[in-house]
Amino acid sequence: MNATSMTVTGVVLAGGLGRRMSADGNGVDKGLQPLHGRPLVAHAIERLAPQVDTLLINANRHLDTYRTFGWPVVSDAIAGYAGPLAGLASALRVADTDWVITVPCDSPLLPADLLARMAAAARASAARVAVARTIEGEQPVFLLVERSLGDDLETWLADGGRRIDAWYRRLAPAYADFPDPRAFSNINTPADLAALR
Repeated sequence: MNATSMTVTGVVLAGGLGRRMSADGNGVDKGLQPLHGRPLVAHAIERLAPQVDTLLINANRHLDTYRTFGWPVVSDAIAGYAGPLAGLASALRVADTDWVITVPCDSPLLPADLLARMAAAARASAARVAVARTIEGEQPVFLLVERSLGDDLETWLADGGRRIDAWYRRLAPAYADFPDPRAFSNINTPADLAALR
């Protein structure tokens, strides 16, 4: 349960193709790649779940496997692996909390105070979207979004929009600053995974 006054659904985004993680470029299910004996998605869930009221997993393959982690699984409503915004749109459609926070499945070191900092930033600016930021720049897949923005996002996607930062920059987002860029490390390639191991 989160310590803020808002109710929040956490969403672990595991719906991508993972092309850079495979040697042939055809892609693998990144969330299920092992790190220290457990799938990457399990590490993200372990970090995020204590911060939120409930949790969803966004996945487009191996749905039965993802269900074994004990949380509802939602797939993209848009075909063709349309990116993280498609996963967010599906989550906003089914969430019953005031807000939704997204994290990628391949960031096993995400901060334990992710929601607290992002909620504080949103409240301070009366913003409907908050984005994580480090000295290395914005971390656009780490988003806190008011659920009422679901219709706006679906319209954006229907009009062909796909860039996550292009969508949220229209909405005067708040930025939550984090001191440790390593907490947002993405595991995109086999070399990234080997280095973290």
